[in-house]
Amino acid sequence: MSRPPGANAELALLLELSGTPKPGNVDRQREYADLTFEQFLAGAVGARAGLDDAADGAAVGDAFETAVAGMARQDGGNTQFGALLLLTPLVRAAATDRLTPDGAAAVVDETTVDDAAGFYRAFDHVDVFVDEPPDSMDDLDVRRGSDAVPALRERGLTLADVMAASAPADGVAAEWTAGFERTFAAAASLLDADGPLSERVPTVFLDLLAAEPDSLIAKRHGESVAAEVTERAAELQGADPEAVTEWADELVADGINPGTTADVTAAALFVALERGLAV
Repeated sequence: MSRPPGANAELALLLELSGTPKPGNVDRQREYADLTFEQFLAGAVGARAGLDDAADGAAVGDAFETAVAGMARQDGGNTQFGALLLLTPLVRAAATDRLTPDGAAAVVDETTVDDAAGFYRAFDHVDVFVDEPPDSMDDLDVRRGSDAVPALRERGLTLADVMAASAPADGVAAEWTAGFERTFAAAASLLDADGPLSERVPTVFLDLLAAEPDSLIAKRHGESVAAEVTERAAELQGADPEAVTEWADELVADGINPGTTADVTAAALFVALERGLAV
């Protein structure tokens, strides 16, 4: 019996977490002092209600806020904000038989100012690392959360507009504006690969990291560090697993977290599950 989209989205978050090694990210073998494996498990389970809402026809922004509020009911803070931002429209697309790049793009195009307000309200529930906005956009700083909604409404910005403005510097927003291109390509890789899923997930993660600098690393540590991480990931493609494991430990020790890459991996797992990935 097939699982409903909300269940597959929850499972995708859990499968992303269980894959190891994913250099720099929390997984079943490594974690940060202030962000643990168990907190990620709780975040995935807590997000389920919002993911189900997205499948059942709730507004995308409202469903996302509900998912984030549920995710935040653990002691670690932000565990899967970016992944949920990718999964929410994909779940809606799947529930309406449109889980294709064009179908997901249509879901994005259908978003409204109310959806953007829901996105902003999600920041009331959890702290998310974001760049300082330009002075001209200070009234739309997402860290203001619901306090920024009046300015958002005055400007008439939809959630698609908000993502388009963020896309040049944010890999998750870029997926929204590009038909979830990397997500669908990674899903195809997961489906085409052989071997246990526990090996396919870290391979796809490393391939994504080798193909494009991680935007979260760039924001936190600078573009040069992000480029260095991508270069090293490319060098380790197909390498001895022990070398990848050693590098994973080094990145965690240095606090370098390719979180955007993990978000895309989770979204790709959802698409693959919806397309028949057996678990």
